[in-house]
Amino acid sequence: MSIDLPGAAPLDDAGIARRVTLPARPEALVLDPRQSALIVVDMQNAYASKGGYLDLAGFDIGGAQAAIERIALALTAARAAGMTIIYFQNGWDADYVEAGGPASPNYHKSNALKTMRNRPELAGSLLAKGGWDYALIDELAPQPGDIVIPKPRYSAFFNTQLDSILRGRGIRTLVFTGIATNVCVESTLRDGFFLEYFGIVLEDATHQAGPEFVQRAALYNIETFFGWVSNVGDFCAALNQTAS
Repeated sequence: MSIDLPGAAPLDDAGIARRVTLPARPEALVLDPRQSALIVVDMQNAYASKGGYLDLAGFDIGGAQAAIERIALALTAARAAGMTIIYFQNGWDADYVEAGGPASPNYHKSNALKTMRNRPELAGSLLAKGGWDYALIDELAPQPGDIVIPKPRYSAFFNTQLDSILRGRGIRTLVFTGIATNVCVESTLRDGFFLEYFGIVLEDATHQAGPEFVQRAALYNIETFFGWVSNVGDFCAALNQTAS
């Protein structure tokens, strides 16, 4: 059983079929890469590098390198298939006005903000625009034509142009990679669900914030209630169909 997702006409200008079948849980998906976007969530030094915010806050980032390598493979395949590439970049202005003050729940729940309050020597260094922590990692640097969207909260649909950019390009299918599966990936996919986007997570191209069971729980929640789960191998193999 498979689901035929919304997208462009099944034939391109040369009369060649470009829709592909992506194996996924709980069912396979038929999609048009040209009407889909590969999403790279928060692959910043803060989340993926030694000495970044997650590392300093005490989270295990040992699995980040494997996710980086898998994301790189997915990016290569997506670009070759003509997919839109969108990077999210989480953080705030240097004065943290965008982060919200004590009246904001973000002030109390953001581990980056809490870490800086608990360790005053780090004040102003975590997830501040223009700083090393905020920067995207060198291994996954955007290429010309890629889109980078700054976001001030976990969900990239909050106070950004994401929805307008996607609708302007006729995109309804979002393929997610990045960090963290259980926070920014899941919250963005969940918000997309309510806006009628089809969300797919490549499970081996994501990494969680917290113990390994958190990853399993997030993926279960996504595939059961809000989207679909696939992997980089199946994703790349599916996109190779566009070259046949």
